[in-house]
Amino acid sequence: MQNHGAEANLGRLPSLTGMRFIAAFIVFGFHINAAGLWPYLDVPFRQGATGVSFFFILSGFVLTWSARPSTGPTTVWRRRAAKIFPNHVATWLVVLVAAAAATPATALANLSLIQAWFPSESVYFSLNTPAWSLSCELAFYLAFPLLIKWQMRKPWLIASATAIAILTVPVIALSMPGAIEYWFVFVFPPVRALEFVLGMAMARVVQQGKWIGLGLWPASALFVAAYIGSWYLPASFPYVAGTVVPLALLIPAAAVADLTGKWSPWRSKPMVWLGTVSFAFYMVHQIVIRVGEKFLDLHRSPLLAAFGLLAVSMLGAWLLYRLVEVPAERFIKGAPRPALVTPASARTAPPADRRAA
Repeated sequence: MQNHGAEANLGRLPSLTGMRFIAAFIVFGFHINAAGLWPYLDVPFRQGATGVSFFFILSGFVLTWSARPSTGPTTVWRRRAAKIFPNHVATWLVVLVAAAAATPATALANLSLIQAWFPSESVYFSLNTPAWSLSCELAFYLAFPLLIKWQMRKPWLIASATAIAILTVPVIALSMPGAIEYWFVFVFPPVRALEFVLGMAMARVVQQGKWIGLGLWPASALFVAAYIGSWYLPASFPYVAGTVVPLALLIPAAAVADLTGKWSPWRSKPMVWLGTVSFAFYMVHQIVIRVGEKFLDLHRSPLLAAFGLLAVSMLGAWLLYRLVEVPAERFIKGAPRPALVTPASARTAPPADRRAA
């Protein structure tokens, strides 16, 4: 076990910001691959929906890491709403105006971020498809003030129990019809909340100085092996279960690298900038891909088309970030976004198928 209590005065975890873009990028690649542009994209991106699992675990980790006893539930909810709703509402309006195909009930479910609770692909993947994951995140955020009250004095026990539960989910789902099985394993918020709780427990592991000492590079290699190998698992095991344990080790390994000052490629200025706009990128990329499929012959030059869609998505992400995310977040919060700092208590203690994601 490693003690990072005294050494955790850096507080900030920039590598986790940089890694956000990698997760968003593999989701982008997953959707490009689903469009069938180029067969060579299949191997690196067919498991790209794993990026969503990264976001869920990271959310639990980051919220726990930055939580303070003096912060009340209302403040937590306001800050998280300020983070997700501006970009969501902006992209929802764009798709609603452009598509004009959603029923009023479906459009309202999507706008209010309750679509993931409905076991119908026409609802949970409606309008801007990636918004289904925000439906899960919203449920996590609402539950967080209650979950954080757990003292987590035995975070490894909670992490192990949660990981076992996640590995059990595909087994439970085997008896379900195919469409319901997919929704239950990949979309249903209470099931995906297990990853959020796992991230919370791993944050406590680091804060309490109970990290096992696994370095960033071995953790990265473990994840890459699981990312590639999980495709070959049976039934619905590839969706979440195949990569969840390596992801739960990778995130704290990157955090510890930042806390101890060890080299990390994810905290370079370019990566941190990309991570900063990654949420906006995540929210616009599917819209760009759909527009490209509708109006352009992407299959004529598939590689050029993929780079073009990436460039346009990045431009759209930057515009959404600068014109919507930042000003709206400041207005709703009424203050600058809080930095990822080590909680005071930790400073003295050892701190549809595969088409959508």
